[in-house]
Parts: sequence; structure tokens; C-alpha cells
Amino acid sequence: MVRHVFGAFFHFARLCPGKMALEEQCSAPPQWRSISLTHVEFPEGDLTGHLLAYISLLPIAVLVGFVTLIVFKRELHTISFFGGLILNEGVNWVLKHIFREPRPCAGAHTTLHTEYGMPSSHSQLMWFFVVYFFLFLYLRMHQTNNARCVDLLWRHILSIILLGTALSVSYSRVYLLYHSWSQVFYGGVAGLTIGIMWFFFTQEVLTPLFPKIAGVLLVRDTSLIPNILWFEYTVTRSEARNRQRKLGTKLQ
Repeated sequence: MVRHVFGAFFHFARLCPGKMALEEQCSAPPQWRSISLTHVEFPEGDLTGHLLAYISLLPIAVLVGFVTLIVFKRELHTISFFGGLILNEGVNWVLKHIFREPRPCAGAHTTLHTEYGMPSSHSQLMWFFVVYFFLFLYLRMHQTNNARCVDLLWRHILSIILLGTALSVSYSRVYLLYHSWSQVFYGGVAGLTIGIMWFFFTQEVLTPLFPKIAGVLLVRDTSLIPNILWFEYTVTRSEARNRQRKLGTKLQ
């Protein structure tokens, strides 16, 4: 009985019109397009272009890093920072469709997310990220211990690394012929401007609302902690020592 049921089912499947439709689609396949979000082209055999192509993907790494932090940390300042990045991308899309300036060397790349190049979204995102991070480092975070020189040293080193990263991403877009110098420059100016505005908007408008938001959404609010990195380090170190002490007592 079961054999007859399955036999009838497979016979119906062979005669099903869906199969004929599928065969018709295969005989006249559509024009396929790839998602160009991470598709970066570079001149074949050019080692510098190969390296810059990977550097050009750093904005994607920044966004993925933010999503990871939000999922595991659930901290309001991180969420606000990420919200600013999304807003920055929205402004970039609007500006591109206002200016409608084409990219240099039209046709040089086979896959592009958009045909417009003014301003550069990669440059705008990276300079938003860098200027917001600068302001967060020097205005939001405050050291509460006596290691003032060490604190300033690592901030300066991190700032130099971030600045070099933003410059590298901006240069990569010009080198790989995705943007002109003016498109990269104005993208950077837009990112810097929006980053500064969003930082002070977060500090003056959103931060006073964070305690209420944290209570409703069950997320973390670290606004009253002057240096979250130092706080997490000291709390973790203290907890580790306590557990080590308890473990040593049990072994005795």
C-alpha cells in the first residue's frame, strides 16, 4: 500500500507543471547579479592593489564588529554609536542621489553597488567612525587611577592607528578607481561633520535618557562609569583573585 502511494506521488511529480516551468527557466536563464557589498576588484598582478582591496573592506569589518558588540554587550553607548553609523550611511545614500556624480573610469569595474560616487561611502563611514572614536577617547573616557602617562600614551597610539586606517581606506578607493580624490575628500568631510554632531547629540540629548531606556529594554547603561575599560579590567581582576583565593582555601 505504501509503495503504491509513493509511486503515485513520484509519478505526479514527474508530470507536475512546475518541472516544465523550471526547464523553461533553465533554457532561457535570467541575467544574474551578485551582491556587490564585499565585491572589490583590483588590477591583476598588482600586489599593492591586492592589499588595498582588503583594506577597502575594513568598513564592513567595523559594522560586523559593532553588531557583535551589541549582541554580547547590550550597552547603550555602543548601540547609539552604531545608530550613528547607520544614519551616516543613510545621509550618504541621499547625497549620492542628489549630486548624481558618476564614478571615475566608468566601466572599469564589473560589479558596483551604485553608479554614483559623490561622496564616497567608505570614506564617509571611516571618518565618522574615527572622529567619533577620537571624541569618545578624549572627552568621554577619563582615567581614575594614577597612571596618567600610560593612559595618554595608549590613547595617542590608538588614535594614530585609527587615523592611519581611515587614510588607508580613503586612498584605497582612489587607487582602485572606485572614486576620485574629490569624492573621497567630501566623503571624509561629511563623515567628520556627522560624527561630531552625533557625538554631542548622544552626550547632551540621548545620555540623560539612557537610565530610563535601560530599565525598559533591559540593556546596560555605563554613562556614570568614567572609564569602562579600566572598570571592566579591575572588576574582572578582583573577581579572579577572589575565586583563586577561595579555590586555594578549598584545596587546603
